[in-house]
Amino acid sequence: MKKFEERKFNIPRLKGISEKNIEEHLKLYSGYVKNTNSILEKIPEYRKYATEDAFAPYVVGELGRRFSFEYNGMRNHEVYFSSFEEGSRPLSEKSELRKVVEKEWGSFDSWQNEFKTQATSTRGVGWQTLWYDPKNDRLLNSWIDEQHFGLLNGCAMILGLDMWEHAFVADYQPSGKKQYVEDFFANLNWDVIEENFKIASN
Repeated sequence: MKKFEERKFNIPRLKGISEKNIEEHLKLYSGYVKNTNSILEKIPEYRKYATEDAFAPYVVGELGRRFSFEYNGMRNHEVYFSSFEEGSRPLSEKSELRKVVEKEWGSFDSWQNEFKTQATSTRGVGWQTLWYDPKNDRLLNSWIDEQHFGLLNGCAMILGLDMWEHAFVADYQPSGKKQYVEDFFANLNWDVIEENFKIASN
């Protein structure tokens, strides 16, 4: 079976987000990769017992449901960590991504304010995300519960902000959620996000 490979990220020292937090967070990402591969290995094993064990089909079904959580956890974190690589870089005023953002929201600041508000006001754990919808050639903000509830079918994630408590509580405490979001934006390498957009829109 072809396995998913764990990515390595070149993340420099970040503003507000400690190296220790990134180190521990990357271990969680590694777990998502391992669990994704493990589920794909185990489904065929349990399928063999389907005629012998009445519970085997239910196990296969539960593994299938769990797969979406683990797989999306892997992919969400890859978008998140890659956006920090090589250090903070601003989005060019002439950027195609900026033009599309401004067309959709009127200004870059309007989009950013909406994104931040959704990130800090939504209850529960999950992700605040920016998507590209290729069918309608537009950008969309949305919230993902946990790792997988609320994904936008057919859209590509351009930017993902991890709002699970493990992403920020060690550095910011629960009350520091808003500062974590501000620091997230301060640490972004917009060249990476621009490339995500180019790949999704071509």
